[in-house]
Amino acid sequence: MEYRYLGKTGTKVSAFALGGSSFGSRTSEEDSIKMIDEALDFGINLIDTSNRYGNGESERIIGKAIKARRQNVILASKFGAEATHELNHSSASRRSIRAAVEQSLLRLQTDYIDLYQLHLPFEFVAYEEILLTLNDLVKEGKIHHIGTSNHLGWQMVQAQAISDRYHIQRFVSEQTPYSMINRQMEFELAEVAKQYDLSLFVYSPLSGGLLTGKYKAGQAALSDSRAATLKGYADALNPELAENEYKFKIIEKLQQLANGAGILLADMAVAFTQNHPSVTSTLWGPRTSEQLKAYIAGAELRLGTDVLDAIDAIVPPGKRIDDKEQTWSPEWMSAERRRRHVS
Repeated sequence: MEYRYLGKTGTKVSAFALGGSSFGSRTSEEDSIKMIDEALDFGINLIDTSNRYGNGESERIIGKAIKARRQNVILASKFGAEATHELNHSSASRRSIRAAVEQSLLRLQTDYIDLYQLHLPFEFVAYEEILLTLNDLVKEGKIHHIGTSNHLGWQMVQAQAISDRYHIQRFVSEQTPYSMINRQMEFELAEVAKQYDLSLFVYSPLSGGLLTGKYKAGQAALSDSRAATLKGYADALNPELAENEYKFKIIEKLQQLANGAGILLADMAVAFTQNHPSVTSTLWGPRTSEQLKAYIAGAELRLGTDVLDAIDAIVPPGKRIDDKEQTWSPEWMSAERRRRHVS
């Protein structure tokens, strides 16, 4: 396993990380703990979760699983996207952050979180408020480093400037989607990361399962596939929809490239994310032990220049071939913000 520095913190994290989004929701506690043990034994030392995953169950299970090995784990969690409609219970205000971190520490059965990440940007909470609160938590020893998730390049620059102005802790990482068919990260965010010594943790290297090789344009998805179980809710995965034909034709070209190189499409997809110099770690989000074993089996794959050039020819650098891959919609994209007021 290769280990890389988390920004300029001096902390080293594994080139692959275990994501806990399925733990306690789509994956049982027993199977989740088994996968955590397998990942740690393989050499992974970074485990990522959120207080949102499984409504807190993911954190509870991870805390239970790593209790005896806590000193060897770099534990990352997120806040700010809690699934609640209670007023002031899901935000990034000082009050909300403090409540969230205390609850996460209890579930994780630990005194500190190595990397505490803002799950989404908040238009109505100033970065000063967020960063000053997180800075206090670092001083108190409850968290060690701070990061973000699903942020844009300009937001990262703004936050860095505020940290410099107040001489306080700065974000050291950003977690963002990245795959062969969603290369938007390369257009701006990767350069921002380089300029500010930010670590990029990339998730969804298989684009929600699209790059597993099991979907064919115009054909019904297998009954046990994610596309079938989420039919009607995740149209981006549906190979039967005419609107997705172009995307699945692109995926078919990538499949042919993988076949010609004698490798699995899924392995090629994960290896592709590792090739960008700004990527610190690629998150694996297995739902089953079999899926984790498949990730591990392909972990040593490295792509040659000829394969990378061929991928560039199919999906140009910096491009995203499907806007349905957008993981969140910013406030300024609402109709009210896009239209002038008409009296």
